[in-house]
Amino acid sequence: MTSKYSPGSPLFLPNGAKMFNKLTNFLRTQYANFGFDEVITPTIYKKSLWEKSGHWENYADDMYAVTGRGASGEREGRQIGEDEEYGLKPMNCPGHCLIFASKKRSYRDLPIRYADFSPLHRNEVHGALSGLTRVRRFHQDDGHIFCRPGQIQEEISRTLDFVRLTYKTLGLGPYRLALSTRPTDHFIGTVEEWDNAEGALKKSLDESGQLWEVNEGDGAFYGPKIDVILRDSEGKEHQTATIQLDFQLPKRFELEYQAPAPELESRGLTTTDPSLLEVEGPVTPVLIHRAVLGSVERIMALLIEHYNGHWPFWLNPRQVLIATVNDSQPVVEFAERCQKIIMGMSRQLRSPKKATPPYQSISVELDTSPRFLTKKISDAKRKRYAVIAVVGNQDAAANRMIVDFTGFPDFEINVGKHLALRHSAVASKEIKSTAESANERESTEQTPFLSAKDLKSLPVSPKILASCLADFQSSYV
Repeated sequence: MTSKYSPGSPLFLPNGAKMFNKLTNFLRTQYANFGFDEVITPTIYKKSLWEKSGHWENYADDMYAVTGRGASGEREGRQIGEDEEYGLKPMNCPGHCLIFASKKRSYRDLPIRYADFSPLHRNEVHGALSGLTRVRRFHQDDGHIFCRPGQIQEEISRTLDFVRLTYKTLGLGPYRLALSTRPTDHFIGTVEEWDNAEGALKKSLDESGQLWEVNEGDGAFYGPKIDVILRDSEGKEHQTATIQLDFQLPKRFELEYQAPAPELESRGLTTTDPSLLEVEGPVTPVLIHRAVLGSVERIMALLIEHYNGHWPFWLNPRQVLIATVNDSQPVVEFAERCQKIIMGMSRQLRSPKKATPPYQSISVELDTSPRFLTKKISDAKRKRYAVIAVVGNQDAAANRMIVDFTGFPDFEINVGKHLALRHSAVASKEIKSTAESANERESTEQTPFLSAKDLKSLPVSPKILASCLADFQSSYV
């Protein structure tokens, strides 16, 4: 939702917050494979930082100025060193440059990759605001790679692989790649530097094996970029992921690392000449800006439209609903116990014996209202819960739940073949195995796959259901 008191700044309700966290936690899980370390940086910086980065000159109209103690030029009661204007950050790159510059670096340290989910603010004109796709406050899965000139090719290729993996997991695409080149005005650096940067990106795109096109003059003011363009159901295109090559910001922040044969190193060349390798000196790193999702808010809008409520289980904010047949105390208490088991919580909410594993908790809601069961199930299906479990007096006594998996995406494929559920079905005697002789097939194959009829009303214990759903969650089904 939005508010007139903060136009362009979304307020996330509980289900929206669940989706947001699922997306960001998915990326956090991938960071180890792609070599990123997450950092947290300030929301406001002094004007002098933005002047140093070039944003105040080239981006000031899209920034928010901040006033406060010492920020409006007052002389009385000011804090020393605070007497200047501040700005809300529209980008994370200057903060990451400060981290890189905080200690001496060697060529052996590079590449250094920082990731950041800090909120960003951009002063978009009111008429440009549109739902979640164009906002003033947003979160970007922002990443910055500080690398040697000779590492550019590999880093861009790895980033394109990261994009490919993420969009395949999210079920988005196909997408197109566009190389945005030097703007006609409002750019920093020389034309030669821009030509070299564009050449490096073109080489990476050619070697990626994907089709790409040129978007003349649409680069950032500090460097050319590769944009990922997705099209929504109405045919409108949205720029999501981006990879930007930047030779300018490291110079402005006087970033450097020590390397042998610095002149050759700065050109991305190597040598085995001992006399050249004896000489070590400073080299300016190359900065690669990258965002895989781009704006998390924008990708959420595209996912909401793309799936239209039929979510993959791991992304679904409404994963499981437990509905009680009646509101008697034994049934309600059993439903609450099932909820805690599936969510991986201790039975005693106030004093858990161990912490819940990160990012693995299943979202489980209860409907213990005194309404008719048919009404509860109808509401749950309308809200697109992936799994609906029913419990009554007999179920509480038997320590089981009657589970409907038909709201699960591709449920016959994704759920019907799960061995634990198949064994549970056979053990409950609700279905009969039609397996061939044990001499002809392995024991695991004797249990048939579950049919749509089976999956509409399957008796399962809370622990088995919890284990199965954890499997689905971790495999991004």
